[in-house]
Amino acid sequence: MAPLLQVNNLKTFFYGDNSIVKAVNDVSFDVRHGETLAIVGESGSGKSVTAMSILRLIPSPPGEIVGGEIFLEGENILAMDEDRVRDIRGNKIAMIFQEPMTSLNPVLTIGRQIAEPIEIHQNVDRKSIIARCVELLRKVQIPDPENRTEAYPHQFSGGMRQRAMIAMSLACEPKLIIADEPTTALDVTVQAQILELLQDLIKSGRSSMILITHDLGVVARYADRINVMYAGRIVEQGTARNIYNTPKHPYSIGLMQSVPRLDQDTKEKLRPIEGQPPDLGDPPPGCSFHPRCGFATDRCSRESPPLEHSGGEHWKACWVDVDSAN
Repeated sequence: MAPLLQVNNLKTFFYGDNSIVKAVNDVSFDVRHGETLAIVGESGSGKSVTAMSILRLIPSPPGEIVGGEIFLEGENILAMDEDRVRDIRGNKIAMIFQEPMTSLNPVLTIGRQIAEPIEIHQNVDRKSIIARCVELLRKVQIPDPENRTEAYPHQFSGGMRQRAMIAMSLACEPKLIIADEPTTALDVTVQAQILELLQDLIKSGRSSMILITHDLGVVARYADRINVMYAGRIVEQGTARNIYNTPKHPYSIGLMQSVPRLDQDTKEKLRPIEGQPPDLGDPPPGCSFHPRCGFATDRCSRESPPLEHSGGEHWKACWVDVDSAN
């Protein structure tokens, strides 16, 4: 079966007065039907820009999608006219944004904002829309949902606003959900409930999900496959099991070593990745990670490695065989 989404050689650049920031630089991946694909990496690695590019929400100026293809069920989103793209946003593809404080309209009620995508994309009567809004608020654990539809965003806590955003994204039962740090403002208990709700949608076969997060614990529990991004590129791809058990890229190894594990000696200190992510307006030559990499060779400082197959469903962009180096 063909993938639900295919991203081929995507390039999204931002233009400054004296520099070009290659926020997403030749990124390719796919999302299969009924799976959760996680995109992980430090802030500034290109995760959110990749997601915004899929929905063609890059602000221009200063940003521009300068190359690549994005196919949703065989149809190239980058070749669509604006009317067709608007028909897909919130309908076939929905996004849970990272900042509910700024993503909700302060002068419209929560119910009105949840109802909007239903009114635009589905031919249903007003009574059915109201019932659907109440149902969605109940699904995301909002208390007293019948009355809360008439509340405004300022009357919700940060966690409740995040849940309202998730309800909006589920309104039209999209085929693809892009969740950008969907549980940032939620406490641990509610976080688990929301992630289970999203996972139930995936398991039912009605949706697929791109999960963008810094939380490697969440990724381990919910992701089927993982893309590890660094400096605008994918540096490792594979199943969650492969990347957690046998990471092949030094950056992925660093990410795994920087979080606590249940089987770890309590006296053993976590090992952070030394240094800072590169300036994408003036990146280092060769592999962008080499200034921070303990495995780097002379070749790493001269040549940028391509993403190459390393067995099974595993791909890496690295000149070094880290298994041999260890």
